[in-house]
Amino acid sequence: MDFVFSIADLINYLFIAAGIGVCTLCVLQISRSSHIRVDARKYFQIFFSLILLYITAHLARDLMDGRGGAGIKVALNIITFVEVLTAGIMTHIMSLLVAYVCRMDKKAMKRVVVLLYAILVLHALILVVDLPTHFVYFFDETNVYHRGNLYLLSNLCPVLMMLVDVVLLIRYRKNPDKRIYIAFWIYIAAPVLAIILQSFSKDVQFIIFATVGASVNMFSVIIARQNEQYEKQQMESSRLEAELNMASSIQADMLPNIFPAFPDRTEFDIYATMDPAKEVGGDFYDFFLVDDDHLCVVIADVSGKGVPAALFMMATKIILSNHAMTGKSPAKILSDANAAICSNNREEMFITVWLGILEISTGTLTFANAGHEDPVVYSSNEGFALIKEKHGFVMGGMDGVNYKESSIQLHKGAKVFLYTDGVPEATNAEKQLFGVDRMIEALNENVKASPEQILKNVRAAVDGFVRDAEQFDDLTMVCIEYKGV
Repeated sequence: MDFVFSIADLINYLFIAAGIGVCTLCVLQISRSSHIRVDARKYFQIFFSLILLYITAHLARDLMDGRGGAGIKVALNIITFVEVLTAGIMTHIMSLLVAYVCRMDKKAMKRVVVLLYAILVLHALILVVDLPTHFVYFFDETNVYHRGNLYLLSNLCPVLMMLVDVVLLIRYRKNPDKRIYIAFWIYIAAPVLAIILQSFSKDVQFIIFATVGASVNMFSVIIARQNEQYEKQQMESSRLEAELNMASSIQADMLPNIFPAFPDRTEFDIYATMDPAKEVGGDFYDFFLVDDDHLCVVIADVSGKGVPAALFMMATKIILSNHAMTGKSPAKILSDANAAICSNNREEMFITVWLGILEISTGTLTFANAGHEDPVVYSSNEGFALIKEKHGFVMGGMDGVNYKESSIQLHKGAKVFLYTDGVPEATNAEKQLFGVDRMIEALNENVKASPEQILKNVRAAVDGFVRDAEQFDDLTMVCIEYKGV
């Protein structure tokens, strides 16, 4: 049998071709739009895929209608079943979207979802019952499509879902975005208008044009809204990034960062680095001359990371330096600074601190430790080795703590290496820690190196161990070399 097309057929096929093309472009556009929310992207991918299935099934039924053969009749029944079922599923998914954008409370949302799924199940049952009874649609002996006596039942459930949409849009009219609200009403009104137009021209399938057009309009409005939100988020992210970069610069400027730090002092050399895990960190170091014969050195690690830790770190640095400049002993400095921190620490943050004061004329290093890592000291006899002393309690953790002091004698050529836990706890991809043993091994690779080179050697060892694994903790190191008077 030859294919014979009327003007109405050509218009229908143009509608179908346009619908397939537009829906395909929409699916491709959604798949490429990585900034669209994942749930919205999946929703529209499924929705437009269903429209494609609906249009394709309608086209296949139209082309096969009236073609002879028992196999054709079976295919026609299956295709028509898929077409009508898909129409119900499309309406169901759109109704779920309406319920979502209405932003109702959880209990109301649950009731609406249950109702919509119940209507969808009823829609499927009607079509299944129709398979042997043919009260909705059937094909005659020549495989020509006919509507059954109860054809309107195939539209009952989609109409019920759209009535639910109308009720929700009226009940929660203040909740959705205005443009999305109007787009939903267009989606509901478009099929009604198509049915009215189709009553004047029964051969032209206005319903396909209306469904695709209203769906694309809905998609365009929602995606435009998503794009606006994405642009706002990008602007906010850029603003925050700029502020964090400025905060990072301010934090770096607060730490001594010009080396050599004391070019006119030949009795000692000092070098320090601080590499935050985030834009700003909670570690810090400090060193300054209390007077011509006393050098104060501090290294500390604040609990937490990021901006809160950085703010706490800057406040602690100022408190420690203010107390140190009065000439107090290391233990007294920590005790008084701890009292000041505990007096106004509502966030209950704490900080580990190692503070030492080097008497330059004699080489005596007196220090106190508030829960910080043990220092590593180099002597010509033993190389670099840990100096283990009993730690005091962390600062900020409890008021009224008295700290104890220890002293070591530095001879000419001695070096002191200070660090935060980010060094021994640096972790590789296999979740292995760098560890204190590897750190001391790196220190002993070139014991005669300058403080700057020693820190570079340790950092190179850490980087070689960690490789591409993400840095989770700040890495801060200080090295002092005592050259003698």
